[in-house]
Amino acid sequence: MLALRGVVAGYGGGAVLQGVDLTCDTGSITCIVGPNGAGKSTVLRVVSGLLPCSEGEVVLHDQRLSGLPAAGVLRAGVTQVPQSHALFPQMSVRENVLMGGFLIRRDKKLLAQRYAEVEALIPIVADRSAQHAGNLSGGQRRMVEIARCLMLDPQVLLLDEPSLGLDPRSLGSVAEFVHRLHDDGVTVLLVEQNVRLGLGLATHGVVMEGGKVRLTGSATEVMNHPEIASLYLGGTSAATAEAAEAAERR
Repeated sequence: MLALRGVVAGYGGGAVLQGVDLTCDTGSITCIVGPNGAGKSTVLRVVSGLLPCSEGEVVLHDQRLSGLPAAGVLRAGVTQVPQSHALFPQMSVRENVLMGGFLIRRDKKLLAQRYAEVEALIPIVADRSAQHAGNLSGGQRRMVEIARCLMLDPQVLLLDEPSLGLDPRSLGSVAEFVHRLHDDGVTVLLVEQNVRLGLGLATHGVVMEGGKVRLTGSATEVMNHPEIASLYLGGTSAATAEAAEAAERR
């Protein structure tokens, strides 16, 4: 459904992405993991049209996204939840969510319909509609950020570090909602520094290093890959489980 083919992109003349090939199947949850500086967030910026690629292309179905402005990518059905500080703190929850419908603002009926659908899907939008977004907790802000993206009824949702700054309860709420989107057929591409969390949430995993894709597979395959487990999880999954059991016995 969504594909990057030979993508080269970067900042100030330097190439961060060096020939990235990546495919996200329709309705999948694909998680990109890797060390800092691997190019994970840059992939999302290229897909969303915030950063042009100097080589290669990004394709959604049969439509070429690379070369389109960010608004064109939005119209094609791709929305992004940035890493942090994505809300207008002095605006209400309702106003922040309605900003997500900017492209359909002239169709008042459609705008009202989409807002009602988002309210039903994410209760905090209705419960805290008049409250300033800056007064929300981290988990609540993340849900409002997602709600804003859903105003355009996207085919693809991009999530950049959804766990950043969230407590375990809020993480659980966000994870549960991502699975609901997956059940509804929305394709999710996320970047996550917390490897265990990200791959546990995903159906497919991608490991990046040095601006290139190093490994792809199902989330389980990537999680259980000996080298990846050693680098990011402190050992293989089996070894980690054995160590935890031994610690409990002690």
